[in-house]
Amino acid sequence: MHSAIDDLCQQLGLNPLKVALSSVKELYAMPEQQLLDFKFSIIKEAFEFHYQNNAFYRQSCDQKGVTPETLTAAAQLIDIPVMPIELFKAQDNFKLLSKSLNDVELEMRSTGTSGIPSVSRRCKETVDNAVLGIYTMYREFLNISKGAGLYLCPSTEEIPEMGMIKALNMLAGLLDTHRFMVQNEQMVPEDVQAQLDEWAGKFDRHIIGPPFLINRFIRFLKATNTKLKLDKNSYVITLGGWKRFSGDMLSRAEFNQECIDYLGVEPKNIRDIYALVESNVIAIDDENGVKHVSPFIHFSVRDPKQLNKEVPLGTTGQLAILDPLSRSTPGFILTEDLVRLLPKEEGDHRSGQRIQYVMRLPESKEFGCCAVNLDKRLDDLEAEQTEGCPLVS
Repeated sequence: MHSAIDDLCQQLGLNPLKVALSSVKELYAMPEQQLLDFKFSIIKEAFEFHYQNNAFYRQSCDQKGVTPETLTAAAQLIDIPVMPIELFKAQDNFKLLSKSLNDVELEMRSTGTSGIPSVSRRCKETVDNAVLGIYTMYREFLNISKGAGLYLCPSTEEIPEMGMIKALNMLAGLLDTHRFMVQNEQMVPEDVQAQLDEWAGKFDRHIIGPPFLINRFIRFLKATNTKLKLDKNSYVITLGGWKRFSGDMLSRAEFNQECIDYLGVEPKNIRDIYALVESNVIAIDDENGVKHVSPFIHFSVRDPKQLNKEVPLGTTGQLAILDPLSRSTPGFILTEDLVRLLPKEEGDHRSGQRIQYVMRLPESKEFGCCAVNLDKRLDDLEAEQTEGCPLVS
């Protein structure tokens, strides 16, 4: 469906997608159907681009009888062929490119428990889109423009290709100062506490990192019977899996309560982010802990046994992502994540989709990103040390 916004953009010579990326608040304020129609228009344009420029993807589309001409309404978004995320791990994953390898500006990787890296390549246009999309979502849901960021993860200097850290590092540009507390695969909890103490009274102190590393610091506080009181506006921001290398799941409810008890943060300021290195989507918790999908990206939740069918709202299914931000590779991906789309609650002023992450598919050979390997490495190092700070399981 061609929208009035498309017509206006065409008159002014503007790119509708770029307008969308800088208009998150306005998109969330649209009526639901208008937002869905707008998403369809930018997703269809992206589909046409990849159909015309990617022989591998076009073959899949032709086999299923889906062409740019057959897509006429938002109800047909489910017809757009999606690629299994495992293709990003294949040795010949360059076949996913809709642009030349010479156009690739950034290559990002994520390696979970399988040890096989997932390689995501981004051209200049894709990087431009991703940067705009991530920053506008950060501003919409976190509204951070100052303070100190305590990163409980390695720096991008140590692991420049790690997508999780790259996305978290973008927050540093909005802060007054920051410090990464994992160096040479080690984190010293006493140093973490000392840095927080040094910033006390000078900055709002934000703790940022994968859940297991923040949980590791909280274990130290519990073992030393220490309770901190961060600032009124302090955030705890997590990104990364909730499943440890051992297979144990961190409880989100318990994690939140321990952040309140031992870090002294407001419940509304504990925010988790869902993201994938293969996609440009981020979904961020609001003040009520409800995760909102980027309004320019569409989530389709499928029946794992009938992937051409979507499950009802509130029902667990397999996530497919329709991401128009990607130009280097088709952003139409079938993940191995089980999620639920949630209904809009009374008093929630935003339109768009809400997601609750459930787990990886039981048959998935992979869980976690690079963070899960760091988790194991830190545990191995602790086991090797005869002396050190007290930690409890």
